[in-house]
Amino acid sequence: MKWWLVCAALLVASGSLQGQFSGDVLGSHNMGPGGPGPLTGGALPPCQYCHAPHSGIGKGPLWAQTYSSQTYTLYRSTTTPTQTMQQPPIGAPSSLCLSCHDGTIAPGQTVPYGKIAMQGKMSTGDILGTSLQNSHPFSFNKLKDQADLVASLISKGQTQDPLQKVTLINGNVECESCHNPHIQNGDTISLNFLVRNSAGGAMCLSCHGTAPRTVNNEPNPLVSWPTSVHATISNAILPAADVGPYLTVGQNACTSCHVEHNANGPARLLRGATPAPANLDSYTQNCVTCHNGNSNITPIVANIYAEFSKVSSHPFPSGSNTHDTGEGILLNNNRHATCADCHNPHGAQQVATFPPPPLIRVSQTGVNGISASDGITPVVPAQNQYENCLRCHGTSTGKPTRSKSGYLPVRYVSNPADPGNVMSEFAATASSSHPVTHTSSSTYPQPSLLPYMSKLDGISQGRQMGTQIFCTDCHNSDDNRESGGTGPSGPHGSKWLHLLERRYEFSQAPGPGQRITNLFPKPDLTVNGPYAMCGKCHDLAGNIIQNTSWSQHAIHINAGFTCSACHTAHGIAGRNGTLTGDRLVDFDINVVAPNGGMPISYNGSTGSCALVCHETAHNPNGTVVPAMVRGGFNPKQ
Repeated sequence: MKWWLVCAALLVASGSLQGQFSGDVLGSHNMGPGGPGPLTGGALPPCQYCHAPHSGIGKGPLWAQTYSSQTYTLYRSTTTPTQTMQQPPIGAPSSLCLSCHDGTIAPGQTVPYGKIAMQGKMSTGDILGTSLQNSHPFSFNKLKDQADLVASLISKGQTQDPLQKVTLINGNVECESCHNPHIQNGDTISLNFLVRNSAGGAMCLSCHGTAPRTVNNEPNPLVSWPTSVHATISNAILPAADVGPYLTVGQNACTSCHVEHNANGPARLLRGATPAPANLDSYTQNCVTCHNGNSNITPIVANIYAEFSKVSSHPFPSGSNTHDTGEGILLNNNRHATCADCHNPHGAQQVATFPPPPLIRVSQTGVNGISASDGITPVVPAQNQYENCLRCHGTSTGKPTRSKSGYLPVRYVSNPADPGNVMSEFAATASSSHPVTHTSSSTYPQPSLLPYMSKLDGISQGRQMGTQIFCTDCHNSDDNRESGGTGPSGPHGSKWLHLLERRYEFSQAPGPGQRITNLFPKPDLTVNGPYAMCGKCHDLAGNIIQNTSWSQHAIHINAGFTCSACHTAHGIAGRNGTLTGDRLVDFDINVVAPNGGMPISYNGSTGSCALVCHETAHNPNGTVVPAMVRGGFNPKQ
C-alpha cells in the first residue's frame, strides 16, 4: 500500500481527521521532502514524522516522534483559583503536540526510524517552551465551573459551538479542542490549524459564554461583550499592530487583547503592544496598541496615551503597585490607574451621547465601584460615575502622596487625616458640598449659577445646569470632547494640576497670615483667567464680581485673592461654632491665621470674618487693619 493511503487510513482510524482534504491540508505539518513549511526533512513521507504505520511507541495514535519528558510550569490565575492543571500525561493528546512544540526535542527525532536530518527551523512563535503559564490552560485536573463558562461545558461536557467542532477531548481541554493538526486552513485567514473559523471570537465564545450567570458569588464578566465596542467596531487594523490575523477590531475580537500562546503577560493571556512602550504595565500595553493615535487602526481613535504625559495624570501601575484582575474592588494599599481600573474592555461602548449625572458613562459599562453610603461595599457593576472613583478616592488605605498633583490647601474645619478620602466632603451630611454623590440642597441657593455649563471656549453652552454633577465636570482632560474639545473625555491627563479641566489657581503664602505670593489683581474672568474652572458653572463677571452673593467679593477678587483662600472645592465634612460651612466657606489655614486669641470665623449673615490674611487683620465688626503676624502676635489688638 502506498504511504499516503497508509497515512489516510491511520488518520481515519485515530478519529483525528476533521473536514475534507483540499490541497495540501497538512500545511506546515507536512515536513516531507518539498513540503511547504519552514521545516522539512528527507526520506520519510509526511505522515511518518508523527505516525508509524505498523507499531508506534506504545502510547498515542501509532506515535513515532519522541515524547518529551519535561515538567511544565502550568497556567495559574488569580481570577480562577479553583481551576488547577495537571502535567499532561505522556501519550495524551496534548503530549503529542508538545513533543515538538515545547522546543526541547527537535522534530524528526523519531523512534521507529531514528533521527531524520531536517532543514530549516520552526517559527519562534510555534515554540511554547516549558513554561506554559503564558498559554491557554489545558489538561485540567478537573474542569470546574465558573461564571464565564457556558453552562453546558460542565453539565454536559459540550461547548456551544454550533458547528460542533470545538470540543472537549475526553472531558478535558486539550490542544485538539481548538486545533486540528491535519488541516491547517480550517480557518482560511488564521492559518493556525484551527478546528473552525474564529472570526468574531467564535472559537473563544464556544466555551466562554455571555449569558448572565453567577458561580461562587462571582457574576459573569462577559455579559456585556456582544454590544461592546471591541466586539462591534469595524475600524480596520493593520498587520503591523499584531493584534490578530483578521481585518477589523471586531473580527479579531478576543484576540485583539488576548493571545492563545506565548502571551506578553502570564495572567489573562494579554497580548501587549508591538513594539512595547517602556515602563508600562501589561494591562495598559494592550490598550496602547490602538489608543495611541497612530495608524495601527483606521479611522484613528482618540490618542488617550498622550494624555498621560501631561502635567497631571492618573498614575500607571509600577513596581509593586501593579494591577491584577483578581484584586479587591476597594484598592487598599495598591492605588493605581491602569485602563482596566476605570474601563471594562469586555463591556465598554462607544459614547454617542453623555447621560445626565450621576450615571456612569457607557464607556465604563461593566466597571466596578464602591458605594458612597459607607465607602466599603462593592457595587458590581457601578451604576454611578462617582462609585468607580471611590475605588481609590474613598476609604481605601495606603494612598501615595503625589507631589506631581500640585498644592493642596489645608482646611480649618474639613481637614481629614486622609486628604485623598472625599467621602465625608461629599456626604449628604456635609454642611455644604458640590452635589456629586447627592443632589444639591435648596438651603443654600446659588445665585451665581449659570443656566448652562460653559464649554472650553467659555462661550458655547454645554450641559444644562441640574441638581447633581459629575466628578469629571471638574476633573477631566483639558481638551475633552464633552466640553467641546477634540480629545478623549475623562480624567486621563490635563495640562492643569489636580487633573482639572481648566485653570484654577490656589492662593499660597510662606506661612499663615503672611503675604500671599501669587496674587492675581484685576484678574481675567474669561476662560483664560485664573478662575476658569469656577467660571464653567458660576457667572464670575455678571454675578460674583458684582457682589450679588457677598458684598466683599469684588474687593477681594480685584485685589488678587483666589477662590481657594476662602472656599473648599469638594465640601465641608463638619462644622464648628465659628464656621458653619455655608456656601463652601472653609479657609485655607496655610494662608489665613487666627486674629489674636479669636478663633477663625465667618458670619454669613453679616458677611464678616475674624482672621488674619495677607498681613491684614479682619475683625468681627467688619473692619480691617494691618497686622504683624510673623512674630506670632497682632499688636493692633
